[in-house]
Amino acid sequence: MSTTATLSTELSDLLSTLAKHRDFLRFTVRGMSDDQARQAPTASALSLGGLIKHVRSTEEGWMRFAVGGAEAMESVPSDWENGFRMLADETLEGLLADYEETAAKTERLLHDLDLDTAHPLPVAPWFEQGASWTVRRVVLHLIAETSQHAGHADIIRETLDGQKTMG
Repeated sequence: MSTTATLSTELSDLLSTLAKHRDFLRFTVRGMSDDQARQAPTASALSLGGLIKHVRSTEEGWMRFAVGGAEAMESVPSDWENGFRMLADETLEGLLADYEETAAKTERLLHDLDLDTAHPLPVAPWFEQGASWTVRRVVLHLIAETSQHAGHADIIRETLDGQKTMG
């Protein structure tokens, strides 16, 4: 098997896994109103709309990193205060449309990137000093991030109306 075929299969597997976890997250908010999506009914400040918004912005940031490294990632400032909140002027439909747009852009970018390309991580207390991540590692991180927050969303949805995504 050629290297290109192996990478193509690997990329296909990574993208299908990421898509599956995105679908879990989107399924969790199915049928929710904007007001419900803004509610934070658990001990945390997380809301369904806020989670969609956060996962999208996180994916965009990491894809900037995959393309251009830490400098590109940090070229768009993070909104820590509102990054997990669905604001009054935002709609769930709009957040989902934005998330869909980000997902499509991610897939287009990944088809043009080499999974072995690596960039040094940004300087931050939560990253190992001097470490680098490959594009592959970025995709694996996006899968983990999306999956973790889909689980958070499932708990929030169940708290709001008893609906369970996974059962």
